[in-house]
Amino acid sequence: MSSKKKIPANRFKHQDPQVAREAEKYQNPIPSRELILQILESAGIPLTAKEIISELGIVQDDDLEAFRRRLRAMERDGQLIRNRKNCYCIVNSKDLISGRVIGHADGFGFLHPDDGGDDLFLSPRQMRALLPGDRAVVCVRGVDRRGRKEATLVEILERNTEQVVGKLCMESGVNFVIPDNRKISQDILIPDAHIGAANNGQIVVAHIITQPSKRKQPIGKIVEVLGDHMAPGMEIEVAMRAHDLPFVWPEPVKEEVASSGTSVIDSEAEHRTDLRSLPLLTIDGEDAKDFDDAVYCKRIPKGWRLIVAIADVSFYVSPETELDREAEKRGNSVYFPEHVIPMLPEVLSNGLCSLVPDEDRLCLACELMISQDGRVYRSKFMNAIMRSHARLTYNQVAKMLFDGNKRLKKKYHHLLADIEELYSLYKVLRNSRERRGAMDFDTQESMIVFGSERKIENIVPLVRNDAHRLIEECMLVANAAAASYLHRKKMPPLLRIHDGPSTEKLKDLRVFLGELGLSLGGGQKPQPSDYMALMQQINGRADSHLIQTVLLRSFSRAVYSTEIKGHFGLALDRYTHFTSPIRRYPDLLVHRAIRHCLDGNPPQTFRYGVSEYALLGEHCSMTERRADEATRDVVSWLKCEYIQDKLGEEFNGIISAVTSFGFFVELSDIYVEGLVHISMLVRDYFHFDPVGHRLQGERTGLSYRLGDRVRVKVARVDLDEKKIDFDLVEQTVKKAKRRRRR
Repeated sequence: MSSKKKIPANRFKHQDPQVAREAEKYQNPIPSRELILQILESAGIPLTAKEIISELGIVQDDDLEAFRRRLRAMERDGQLIRNRKNCYCIVNSKDLISGRVIGHADGFGFLHPDDGGDDLFLSPRQMRALLPGDRAVVCVRGVDRRGRKEATLVEILERNTEQVVGKLCMESGVNFVIPDNRKISQDILIPDAHIGAANNGQIVVAHIITQPSKRKQPIGKIVEVLGDHMAPGMEIEVAMRAHDLPFVWPEPVKEEVASSGTSVIDSEAEHRTDLRSLPLLTIDGEDAKDFDDAVYCKRIPKGWRLIVAIADVSFYVSPETELDREAEKRGNSVYFPEHVIPMLPEVLSNGLCSLVPDEDRLCLACELMISQDGRVYRSKFMNAIMRSHARLTYNQVAKMLFDGNKRLKKKYHHLLADIEELYSLYKVLRNSRERRGAMDFDTQESMIVFGSERKIENIVPLVRNDAHRLIEECMLVANAAAASYLHRKKMPPLLRIHDGPSTEKLKDLRVFLGELGLSLGGGQKPQPSDYMALMQQINGRADSHLIQTVLLRSFSRAVYSTEIKGHFGLALDRYTHFTSPIRRYPDLLVHRAIRHCLDGNPPQTFRYGVSEYALLGEHCSMTERRADEATRDVVSWLKCEYIQDKLGEEFNGIISAVTSFGFFVELSDIYVEGLVHISMLVRDYFHFDPVGHRLQGERTGLSYRLGDRVRVKVARVDLDEKKIDFDLVEQTVKKAKRRRRR
């Protein structure tokens, strides 16, 4: 028991650093998480619940029950753990680390720590009791032969997988579901009593009734039969369930949304800055339905005045409502080919919150004063009301600015001067970005074109023009301004951070570049400007695409975090997401923080503290990854379907990745990727060089390297595995130089 002096009854509030925030959230405030952690840290030893209660001086029964619920929530969130003596310990001390489980198709996995840092390796043996997405506490037991920190499971905090979608198989009297999500490496056993009307080979949804343990496989019950996997649209139905994407609106959410109305409340407009006379306009893609940003630009003596108006979703989605809980659960909208799972119901996302033309809409506006050299010298935020004067597409803007389309110019003659000013500002912001050293890689994306009955007609490249980049620059500068504003107001941060390359990846990158006669400046800590200087050097080279691919793969993924690490790719000290609250939950959280400041409230009374933001940031990073993986699965399935009737046909392609078991080839013009297995190469022993991204023949000297052009034949398509196999037909190769024998 700690020797620290007892806090008198009901006087813990005077010691709580977050008492104002707790008073805002609860009628009878209870000790904050921060104070509980502080008590445990000061004690220096694990404490029972009674000992913590005594330290805090809690005496009232209602407070005691609420406090116990808070302890359970802190356990669930991985902040605390109870030992065998029923004492509470702080996680991330005593070698205990909490985090979320990441699965791998080969049976092993990783634990991504809640507080960031390197992922911890979980062996297949440790993964027997876990499924991807579970939250767990582990301890580090050592380092494996590959130099990875290896962890042992201590406790499972939260199960995240309740349903699994996959193919039902019936073999030798045993029923089991093979999960479509390959990161779930365990089959789900289905007892005969729980098979229902499902038949062998059908795609089904199994509800897990018994979670896996170290000795037993998970057991499930068939709750839905989706049908045959070749049915149109089945790939999306499978992906939604395989990745546990929420796609059904709960009844309480529907009831809340039903009272939203269809137009802005007149009384609310009276308290806001009126921007309805400004010719704000939206510029989006051809098929966009939710318009969450509008822009206006005007030339002023010192440069430009830019207004970025963003739909005020925070006015309609209040904290702790059913709608808010569902939006948080979804984390973001998910965009499949010709299908969207929105974060908010359509009555809001496509209606009341969408900045549609000629309708009054509530917005949170950012006014930016930008100098002639692209520097933001003043900015402010305001609760406003606006009216979009036009809904334009990227192609329309490009035709007016670059093609001189007379019909469009005539139709939008009243906005043409503003659009031209936007383009002038874009060029200045672009130059400023380049001077700052921010990265700008041109990656090729593709789009699937469907015909009747969702049959793929073609796969075409997505072309980005300066109209896309114009809006992108406006959003970047507004996001950066939001991060700076909240920093000035001393609000807890929820930032978009992007780390530079790790020491190991940087070392491998330098070796690879050295083989090509290139070098990366910046020593041990290269800056974004060093990467862009290298990009200028390789401009025009035949292998520039190869080099750019290797550079991109050396970077880590951007995530949401409370850590002030900066955004490496954008070369910014602080950056957040503010401009898309209709489709991203972090943007909605940032809106709430800005509105809290605009209402004149101190930061201490904001409902979210650093610990809450840290958990929300980790959750939203997970939902973003989940959406990307689901979309990638759907696109892979569709591409397999597209190429299935092209068996035996030959195509030109480029090696897009090299592994120890072969290399992947992306077909030119149709952007479909498949594997050339090492067993299909000429008879030789091939050695994998991960740094040089190549397979090297021992006898023949043949080298298959990332970026090499090859000709392949479609050999096999597996829709279940979403895999395509190619046979090598011919390749323009350069044999590795051999030393001349003496």
